[in-house]
Amino acid sequence: MTDGPERLISPQRKPDDPVDYALRPKLLSDLIGQDRVKDNLKILVDAARQRGEAMDHVLFYGPPGLGKTTLAHALANEMSVNIKVTAGPVIERAGDLAAILTNLRAGDILFIDEVHRLGRTVEEVLYPAMEDYALDIVIGKGPSARNIRLKLPRFTVIGATTRLALLTAPLRARFGAVFRLDFYDQPAMERIVGRAAGMLAVDADEPGIREIARRARGTPRVALRLLKRVRDFAQVRAQGHITEDVAKGGLDLMEVDELGLDNLDRSVLRAIIEKYNGGPVGLETIAASISEEADTIMDVVEPYLLQRGFLDRTPRGRVVTKTGYEHMGVPFQSSEQGRLI
Repeated sequence: MTDGPERLISPQRKPDDPVDYALRPKLLSDLIGQDRVKDNLKILVDAARQRGEAMDHVLFYGPPGLGKTTLAHALANEMSVNIKVTAGPVIERAGDLAAILTNLRAGDILFIDEVHRLGRTVEEVLYPAMEDYALDIVIGKGPSARNIRLKLPRFTVIGATTRLALLTAPLRARFGAVFRLDFYDQPAMERIVGRAAGMLAVDADEPGIREIARRARGTPRVALRLLKRVRDFAQVRAQGHITEDVAKGGLDLMEVDELGLDNLDRSVLRAIIEKYNGGPVGLETIAASISEEADTIMDVVEPYLLQRGFLDRTPRGRVVTKTGYEHMGVPFQSSEQGRLI
């Protein structure tokens, strides 16, 4: 009875060591991939530390799951400052933001996830805070109302968004550094999965790690989710050891195919092919046909399908490409509707 538990103990971690289940790297040097972004951030950090100042405001954008939050925490660790985490939809009133800002200390980082969802009145409070490090407060009402400006310590706002186009121009202009995060390549994904397997004390061989990384659609968050589920599958059905066959079995059970497409991805492609002759068709129509939110399709499904070349956006709507037909195992309909525009 000792083989199973012993096999699950990785040489990288002792059984009584605490586990960081978020699996986030602590420093920029620990991050895998996104080399161009890391090089630029390293310069930003070194320059700010040499001057003894807070970093300039930073904006990260790109598909979900690529490490925007991880980078924000890594920057806080690099600067040895505190980080306050919030999200655009959470800050409903200007007073909520004012309370957060007045509790910041010099050099602190305010991380705002989904920053494009900030309300307009909240943004108006954030503008002078980011630009002048000041907070404008109106006291009283009517003719007796007066404006008071409170000075704030120099701090850094790090924004993250999946929808850069929805960010207002005045807010976007106040970020001194803007970086796009791209999907990760296969070698980087394998290193990410291997690192996470060691941190979770998962016994996995290289072919098993490679298979998980191959189906993770270039996204670390997806890779970590798949690794944890394959770990459960291996623990129940394979004595805890992840081989290539075990990884394939677990991922097939989760309906994740060899290119990383899940049931939702295939539902979108199938709906366009079967119901609308391959397109073009509008996003809202697709969402209604599969009972899914349009934002989910746009933010979660489409980026990867576009990257793989399975889907194309045209002025008239979404179109499934010939590659998409082939992946779905459907003969390509070379009709006027099916052709790319």
